[in-house]
Amino acid sequence: MTSDQSRMRREHPPVAPKAAPRSPKIVIADALPDSAADLLSREGWEVDARAGRPRDELLRDLRDAEGLIVRSSTQVDANLLAAAPHLKVIARAGTGVDNVDLNAASERGILVLNAPGANSVSVAEHTCALMLTLGRSITRADAAMKNGQWTKQALLGTELQGKTLGLVGLGRIGQEVASRARAFGMQIIAHDPYISEQVAKDFDAELVTLDELCERSDFVSLHVPTTDATHQMFDADQLARCKTGLRLINTARGDLIDESALTNAIESGQIGGAGLDVFEREPPIDSRLTALPEVVATPHIAGSTKEAQELVSTEVAASVRDYLGLGIVRNAVNLPSIAPEDLKRLQPFVDLAQKLGAFVAQLATGRTRTVGIRYYGDLATGNNEPIVAAVLTGLFRTMLSSTVTLINARTVAEARDVEVVESRSSRPRNFTSLLSVKLHTSESELWVEGAIFEHGGARIILLDGVEIEADLEGSHIVIRNLDEPGVIGTVGSILGKAQVNIARFALGRGSAGAIAVINVDEPTNTDDRKLDEGLLESLRAVPAIRAADLVRI
Repeated sequence: MTSDQSRMRREHPPVAPKAAPRSPKIVIADALPDSAADLLSREGWEVDARAGRPRDELLRDLRDAEGLIVRSSTQVDANLLAAAPHLKVIARAGTGVDNVDLNAASERGILVLNAPGANSVSVAEHTCALMLTLGRSITRADAAMKNGQWTKQALLGTELQGKTLGLVGLGRIGQEVASRARAFGMQIIAHDPYISEQVAKDFDAELVTLDELCERSDFVSLHVPTTDATHQMFDADQLARCKTGLRLINTARGDLIDESALTNAIESGQIGGAGLDVFEREPPIDSRLTALPEVVATPHIAGSTKEAQELVSTEVAASVRDYLGLGIVRNAVNLPSIAPEDLKRLQPFVDLAQKLGAFVAQLATGRTRTVGIRYYGDLATGNNEPIVAAVLTGLFRTMLSSTVTLINARTVAEARDVEVVESRSSRPRNFTSLLSVKLHTSESELWVEGAIFEHGGARIILLDGVEIEADLEGSHIVIRNLDEPGVIGTVGSILGKAQVNIARFALGRGSAGAIAVINVDEPTNTDDRKLDEGLLESLRAVPAIRAADLVRI
């Protein structure tokens, strides 16, 4: 970057003027209870809730939408996302996101949310219903009775009490199943590489390998997502390792099981039966498996209860509301997983981090090389990935015309060869938590620190080593000057002649001079802006002033 380009960068900060605020438009593309649309409408937002609309109509309706809520029917692929340039969030009213192209959404900086625990009770109850049905041949008995047959002797059942239940996956739903299975007097073993021994102990479950689980269990129930590791995890080889007569239940994902292999295993007597709510293809195209008398099949209805659908719908609608309205992220699928207590702790600092990133970006000259982020106090512990993403979001949004969000900020940095360096300090400071951001460019180094004030929100407390307390919201003129008499008065006079009102004036003094951060009022009409380049040139013409820059947050 040449010196003339750097000068242009300083004189014309690449900050897009703030558009007039408008109510977000939310498209609900699949059938949901009215409560979801009502929750969003009460916020004053435009809600377009129509299920089953043709694809071309949906693409048209998404042109000005900021939010999209779907269930299973709508396929959210790259073509759909390309038709929605303003889309910020996609919410899936359910547990999985199989119908959403996560890579395409992340590349475009679109947050993807779901409702992972809202239908846990419904799915767990359906799992238990399938176990009971398999154990007592209820569907076969019902079919015989409807045909006028009394087949009591042929329908000898088996009790759940004393049997071993193997849970593949001990997450929310697995835990709900474990609690109910305990009430039946079952012994619980589980295979879950991502659950702690303490969690398993809390549910009286013994953690074992998958092979051991198959060898010991009378019933096995699947509660894991589809991944490369779990795809057709119950194939012919795994089914052959199962205890003879085992009954297999799947209310999770259809492609966890090789259906052809399962059919063969049931027909051979290796597997005693199966309770299936999900299938490799839905609806199934081969009825050989579902036609077996040892199979109880339901059409993907485990989570389909009135209570679950109501809870799922309101949960995803609330998540969309909180993200678009407050910037609060809950149940994100394409952001690093953050514990709820950590999320609550970090939320104010995510806002601070984004503002600090935007602040230093507008003061910088030259090509950005490294962003250093340092944590002090309580921030020095725990997972701070949302803070890193927020700093980068603030930084790149002021530099680039492309959309940058918390989701794709890391990717944007990597694509531009910007190094991100995190560090933590136990050195005591005057604040419970403090965030430091250093921006290294080809021409300069900028250093800013910020903190959260109980009644003042996000503030700068240090700029390039000079202690200063300044609000981070609004338009600011940042002045670096020699520490000599008369400068403040001259600045006030210049701003007064330009009819620029000073809202707040923060001054810091250090060995290298003084820094002023002046928060000024600015007309919302961009055609009547008083903070033009002529005003900055007037300030820079003062002999004692070394730099004057405009920063808009």
